[in-house]
Amino acid sequence: MVMTPDELDRHDRFMQLFLQHEESLRAFVRSLVPTLEDAREIVQNVSAVLWRKFDELHSPDEFRRWAFGVARLETLQYRRNKCRDRHVFGEDIIAILANSAEDAADSLDAERRALEYCLQRLPEAQHTLITAAYAPGVRIDELAAKLGRTAMALYKTLHRIRLTLMACTERALSQEAAS
Repeated sequence: MVMTPDELDRHDRFMQLFLQHEESLRAFVRSLVPTLEDAREIVQNVSAVLWRKFDELHSPDEFRRWAFGVARLETLQYRRNKCRDRHVFGEDIIAILANSAEDAADSLDAERRALEYCLQRLPEAQHTLITAAYAPGVRIDELAAKLGRTAMALYKTLHRIRLTLMACTERALSQEAAS
C-alpha cells in the first residue's frame, strides 16, 4: 500500500509526537500495572488507539495529556479483561495511581529540562567528563586510567560536578516555578 502525501505527513506528525512522549507514556503505564509485560501490552494497545484517533487531537501541545488519558482508559479496559486475577488493582486505585504518575511525569520533565540546561552551562572539560563517565558500559576505573588519574580522584571530581549540577538544577526549577 502506498501512502498519499497527506497520509505521509499525518504519519510523520504522529511519529514525531509519539516518540517525543513515548518514554513518559511507558513510565506512566508501568506505574499503573504490576508487571512489565502488562505495561508493554497496554502501551502497544495505546499506540494503536492513538494512531487510529490521531485526527481527534486538537493541538500537538496536548498530545501527552491526551495520550495519558487514552493510556488510563486502556489500563482500565485491560484490568476489566483480567478482573479474575487477584493481583489487578481496582479502578479507584488505578485513578489514584494515574493522577500521581501524571503529576510525577510533569515533574520529571521539568527536572530533565533543568538538568539539560545546567549540563549545557558546565565548562567544556566538566561537560566532557560527565558525558564520558555516564556513557553506557563505562567503568570509572578504566576511565580514570585513561585520563591518568586515580579512580578515587575521578569519583571526587564527579561528585563536585554533580553537586554543581544539583544546585543549578534546583535554581532553574525554582525560577521556572516562580514564572
